[in-house]
Amino acid sequence: MINRFLHYFFFCTFIIACSESNIEQINEVEEKNTIKKIDFQGHRGCRGLLPENTLPAFKKALDLGVTTLEMDVVITQDEKVILSHEPWFSHEIALDSNGSSISEKDERNHRIFAMTFDEIQAYDVGMKPHPRFPNQAKVKATKPLLSEVFSMAETHATETSRALPYYNIETKSLPEGDGIFHPKPEEFVDLLVAEIKNAGVEDRTVIQSFDVRTLQVAKEKYPEIQLVLLVENTETPEENLKILGFTPDIYSPDYTLVNEGLISFAREKGMKIIPWTVNEREEMVALIEMGVDGLITDYPDRLTSQEQ
Repeated sequence: MINRFLHYFFFCTFIIACSESNIEQINEVEEKNTIKKIDFQGHRGCRGLLPENTLPAFKKALDLGVTTLEMDVVITQDEKVILSHEPWFSHEIALDSNGSSISEKDERNHRIFAMTFDEIQAYDVGMKPHPRFPNQAKVKATKPLLSEVFSMAETHATETSRALPYYNIETKSLPEGDGIFHPKPEEFVDLLVAEIKNAGVEDRTVIQSFDVRTLQVAKEKYPEIQLVLLVENTETPEENLKILGFTPDIYSPDYTLVNEGLISFAREKGMKIIPWTVNEREEMVALIEMGVDGLITDYPDRLTSQEQ
């Protein structure tokens, strides 16, 4: 009798364990499928791994499986559209034409809008250790033209048989910087869109900005291109849309501002929610479960490396 009882007990334990294992496997599959559905964006390429807004960073992001390359653009003196988060050479990442560090006090004297593309290529933005990203690999790199990023990414995707990437391009401008750090909004947008159309990627490109003026110009002149409102303030979404003057295709807030109320509001307005910059895996998963349409991260590997 005891032997029969023990046999039954171990049999039930085995069945329960198998069921729990199956449930875990199902959950893992569901999580992977959910992740594959979102727009997974590499912030400035993959800033946590390689120097920001450089060709090596974008190539690495593609290899890690991002859907979209997120980047920033400014304008040179000779009207080239070039990648840079600041419209000057940042003291955190740049070495000047002599290979010397640039001080924070002096960095705004190295204005990109006052320099030609050839002059800009004498600066290095890949070898200086980044104070906030200590694990970032160091490589010699310069600020590339937007056209160079398009060419590299399209070619690399074709050669590696992966899906063609999407592009999320931020206009780095502010009203007080007009004529000093960048051209006025209409000229800025015209130059940017010309590059997008020349590359033939307008159906895979969105323009984003904190500066509503560039979005307003793009909405009026180039309605075929999708637009993204960047948000880091604590105003309500209704107030932010009122300032913008229209409903954008994507609402992109600091990830700490995302909650179920914001997602519901976005659904009602027909907007997607793609927060920035989400660097911890646990927070990525939590936001995906909450229902965001995408994520922007400095560390694409923290999600994709565990999903392969």
